Amino acid sequence: MQVPELSLVDAIDSRRSIRRFLPDAVPEAVVRDILERAARAPSGSNIQPWKVRVVTGAARQRLVDAVSTIGAPPPEDAEYRYYPDDWFEPYLSRRRACGLGLYQLLGLTREDKAGMAAQQARNHVLFDAPVGLFFSMDRRMNQGSWLDMGMFIGNVMLLARAHGLETCPQAAWVGHGATIHRVLEMPDDEIFLCAVCLGVEDVGAPENTLRTDRAPVDEFTLFLR
Repeated sequence: MQVPELSLVDAIDSRRSIRRFLPDAVPEAVVRDILERAARAPSGSNIQPWKVRVVTGAARQRLVDAVSTIGAPPPEDAEYRYYPDDWFEPYLSRRRACGLGLYQLLGLTREDKAGMAAQQARNHVLFDAPVGLFFSMDRRMNQGSWLDMGMFIGNVMLLARAHGLETCPQAAWVGHGATIHRVLEMPDDEIFLCAVCLGVEDVGAPENTLRTDRAPVDEFTLFLR
């Protein structure tokens, strides 16, 4: 499949987490092309640990309905702990800045707990995206395969940009591990890692104007000469 012209630098620079999508369908051929090219990602000894469930249409609705009926899942349903148990700097400040920036764009104050909860709940309708990509791998894999998965998922998001599409990587589904295993028929010997929304951006949505900062190179890099 011919991919529209977009340089790698442009794809990286333009990638954002989109939190409201249009209902426009994404052709399966495009999703297949993205995944096929993404699978050129490196992996230790070329083991290629990635597994993907592409959720659309009725399957997507079944998952959304299943999550909406159970509310906040019990802690034991979580597939793993994504964030640290106790936050510390500089990560705490970065997390707060991201959340504050989003809620300000939506006109939500810290006192508006209901509004913030409603925005959080939009994670579980995939921010209206027509496609959800649910990534997993064999539980017996060790930490190296998590790195491999990260490179594969990064490729997926950049290739989406090459097709003129947008994405949002989602850790919010991790808390619903038990439901995902049941609804998506994921066997117990697989571990669910994260979801990625895929679709066309709603350019009129204020939340999609969020631009998060990045630390300068000298803050996270040590050049040894």
